[in-house]
Amino acid sequence: MVHPNQSASTYEETLAHVRTHASPSELKITDIRFADILGGPFHSSLIKIYTNQGLVGFGEVRDSADKVYAQMLKGRLLGENPCNVDKLFRRIKQFGHHARQGGGVSGLEIALWDLAGKAYQIPVYQMLGGKFRERVRMYCDTDVDGKDTGKAMGEALKKRMEQGFTFLKMDLGIGQIVHEPGTLSAPLGFLEEMRAASRAWYGRSGGGHTEEELRGIRNRHYDISNIAHPFTGIHVTEKGLDMLEQYVADVRSVIGYEVPLAIDHFGHIGLEDCIKLGRRVDKFNLAWMEDMIPWQYTDQYVRLARAVTTPICTGEDIYLKENFKPLLASGGVSVIHPDVLTSGGILETKKIADMAQEHAVNMAIHMAESPIACLAAAHVATACENFVALEYHSVGIDWWDDLVSGSLLPKPLVQNGFLTVPDAPGLGIEELNDEVIAEHLHPEIPGLWESTDSWNHYWSSDRLWS
Repeated sequence: MVHPNQSASTYEETLAHVRTHASPSELKITDIRFADILGGPFHSSLIKIYTNQGLVGFGEVRDSADKVYAQMLKGRLLGENPCNVDKLFRRIKQFGHHARQGGGVSGLEIALWDLAGKAYQIPVYQMLGGKFRERVRMYCDTDVDGKDTGKAMGEALKKRMEQGFTFLKMDLGIGQIVHEPGTLSAPLGFLEEMRAASRAWYGRSGGGHTEEELRGIRNRHYDISNIAHPFTGIHVTEKGLDMLEQYVADVRSVIGYEVPLAIDHFGHIGLEDCIKLGRRVDKFNLAWMEDMIPWQYTDQYVRLARAVTTPICTGEDIYLKENFKPLLASGGVSVIHPDVLTSGGILETKKIADMAQEHAVNMAIHMAESPIACLAAAHVATACENFVALEYHSVGIDWWDDLVSGSLLPKPLVQNGFLTVPDAPGLGIEELNDEVIAEHLHPEIPGLWESTDSWNHYWSSDRLWS
């Protein structure tokens, strides 16, 4: 608006010397496109939300999820102002669900926050209430190259400590003993059937399969891998428990007892076996035991938490704040572990953290994705008082940092076990590196920011009441 005492020409001359980035109230979503990468460390669908003012917001669908969960929402967002993040989240949240099915809603939500920050020239963490910390502690999830022994894992973790990581995680479960006779019991033939289904599924890319054979492999693997823990009939023998206890003892003998060490991936065993294992490893001063049973079984989490002294952790597959509430209210967990790309996004994870703090529960954050998701999680971590550590899976992936660029982004993003959140608009990402993305496109999903116009008009009467 021109002041009454100011001519239009003078106003235009003045405006020419003012740096403007957007007119937030007039910002509109014009397009949403995707690119699928593989190996960073898993399959991720990267998102770009385009606007009428040239601003682009970056998001990401949860690792190993289908981008259709996001594509189907495009027609509900076109023409809307991305700065109205909460309004748009409430519009689309009914189309998300637990685990990977939350990836579409959540991935779009972080892109909306990125756009809002860029429009108003403010970092996302500042819009969440500001900082509780200057640096975000990363915990390093670590695998072993070669034979998986406790000593080998200890040496691998020690290397992470030498790289500056101050918080560690490793796997501990039936996968490490399944090939040793006498360590597990199950209905005869079932363990062999599980291994055969897994080998067929992960070896399917070798070729030589008809479409019908591939469909059969997929369906059998799906059936086997989706049997919930209480129903597999797998039990750990005393020999198996001895081996797992010795594994942790060997790890601690290398890394010592002072560094926090969390454990994960126990396998699909029932509650009673989890308790037996938990009691065996209580003495090793572990940071937490993660996802020992499905998160939905609140009463079993209470029994587990009362039976062991190691902190109990879960949450990476829970969608929305209200679904964390039963676990928190029950006292079944000491640490919650949401993934920003499943929980509902940035603001929902902040709400989850605050609710957990009311129950004296810490929050760590699961993250096994690209730098987009990593930075989104880091902004949340910066803004939450009860935050402990953010997962990091990409040590040794030399191109991971090159996916994103920004004048204020640290390079590499993770330095000496910490990530410093940039004091830059939005997530802090100015551009995505299309050359690097092109080099790592998913071979079965090779498109790079291709048109998604076919999704422009998908909508329905979404109202859930009459």
